[in-house]
Formats: sequence, structure tokens, C-alpha cells
Amino acid sequence: MPMTVRNSRLVKVTIAAALLVAMAQPGSAEGLKYKPIVVKTPDGLTISAQEWGNPAGAEILFIHGFSQSHLSWMRQVGSDLAREFRIITYDLRGHGNSDKPLDAARYRDSKAWGDEVQAVIDAAGLKRPVVVGWSYAGRVISDYLATHGAGQLAGINFVDAPIKADPALIGDNLKNLPLMASEDLLTNIAATRTFLHGCFSRQPSADDYETMLAFNMMVLPKVRAGLSGRPLDASEIMSKLKLPVLVTHGAEDRNARLGAGQYTASVIPGAKLSVYEGIGHSPFYEDAPRFNTELAAFVRAAAKTN
Repeated sequence: MPMTVRNSRLVKVTIAAALLVAMAQPGSAEGLKYKPIVVKTPDGLTISAQEWGNPAGAEILFIHGFSQSHLSWMRQVGSDLAREFRIITYDLRGHGNSDKPLDAARYRDSKAWGDEVQAVIDAAGLKRPVVVGWSYAGRVISDYLATHGAGQLAGINFVDAPIKADPALIGDNLKNLPLMASEDLLTNIAATRTFLHGCFSRQPSADDYETMLAFNMMVLPKVRAGLSGRPLDASEIMSKLKLPVLVTHGAEDRNARLGAGQYTASVIPGAKLSVYEGIGHSPFYEDAPRFNTELAAFVRAAAKTN
């Protein structure tokens, strides 16, 4: 029997309503409200940044990892954190909607990385943010501290984010990195898929994995090659920090072994180590309720300290 016009419209309205509900579910950044922020770096790049949450709340600046994007934090910007805190996310150079120069030198300059973080802080008007850095962001935070110091920060949360490149603490999942820089698309995609799965012990949902794979593939092979191989040993700088530090690390991390987090906590005076048993490289996704609760407590305490 043919569908009537009225019934057809009812079906369309019902489908539209269902889609809106689905987009608002935890774990998805789609449909969430944010204010776009355009950032210009001193070396001439345009960086895509976003403001979420409570504009009057204590400040959190999230920095994502290698080949990821600001959407990595979908389970933070769509959570109760956004009701209490002012949240800033952004796409690193070469990632997401930020500029993607192909010259490897644009990814090898420590000062440029540090200046990029400062440019985001300035453009967003942040006063004393807690910086949350995942994975490769350990390098970025190290660059920032070396270039600008810690005077403008309220605290730092290292999330599976090493401060020293130690071959003994590198996990087996990083063997995919050279193939992720391949110009052969099938090779690149296969390596990216394997790498992405290796970033989790508790695997993401099918929908979230598809989104993650999509923004991983936005990072071009030449960009990935430029990001790789940078030296890292920020031990001396970190040993002099005098601000609250939380080190979050998954016990089953296959990118940076647990020893990397233990080392960070041992070097930084007063740092607290929070180990997530049964969790891989992405505790903020794999156990978002615990991560968000611990981060909220850390930000509140850091705000009182400063």
C-alpha cells in the first residue's frame, strides 16, 4: 500500500528526531555546541581551535596525540566536565582542520611547537589553564615549557604522554608508524587501521572507530614523516616543575609502556601517578567516567593552589 503524504512526513520527522538523539549520545562530538577560534602562529600557520563548556569555569586546554584531532576528546567535551569548566581543544599543525605544510622542517622546530601552544592560549584568552596532553602531546608540552616556561599554567595532566624517548619503554604498536607515512594509499590505510586499534585495550564502538579512522587519515604521509624521529628528553625541565602534575597511564598501553608514566611521575616533584589497569593508550576514552572524575578533581585542586 502506498505511503500517504502525512505518514511520509511523520516518518521523516521521526527519523530526524532519532538522528538528533543519536548525535547527542556520550562519545560523540557531533551536535555539541562549540565556539570556533582561529589561531595564527608566529610562523604563519592557521590553527583550528574550539571553545566548549562553561565560559566562567576553570580552564582546561586539551592537546591530542599523533595523527589524531580535537575530536579525540569527544567523551570530555560532551560530558559533565563541560558544565563545570571552560574547555579549549585544537588541532595540532598538520592535523584536523589546521594548516598542513608538507615541509618536514615545519614539524622539527621545538620553538615552533611551543609558540603554537602559546598562540592558542593567547587567542582563547586563557589565564591559568590546566593542560591535558595525550601521547605525542608530551613532546608538545615539553616544547612549550622549554620555550615559554610554566608560569602561565595551573597544572599539567600527562596522559600516556612520555617526557623521554626510551627505546626500552616503546610499545610494539609503534612499529606501524613508518608504514603510516607510506605514499601507497593501501599500505597507509592498513597501517593506520592497525595502529588505531592498537591505541585501545577496550576497543571503541564501530561508529567511533570510523570517525577516528577518518580524522587519522586527514594527516598526510609527509606530515606523519615530519612528526617522527624528533629527539625527546625533557627530564631536566620536568625535574624543576613547581606546579600540580597528574600522570595518567594505561597499564596495557602498547605505544608507551607503563614504565614511561612511572618515569614521568618519578622525575616531577610531587607528581601523582594514576594507573588504569586493563586499559590501553587511551584512558580518557576507554574509562571516561573515571578519567573525567579524576581530571575534575585535579583541576579544582589546581585552581585552589594558584
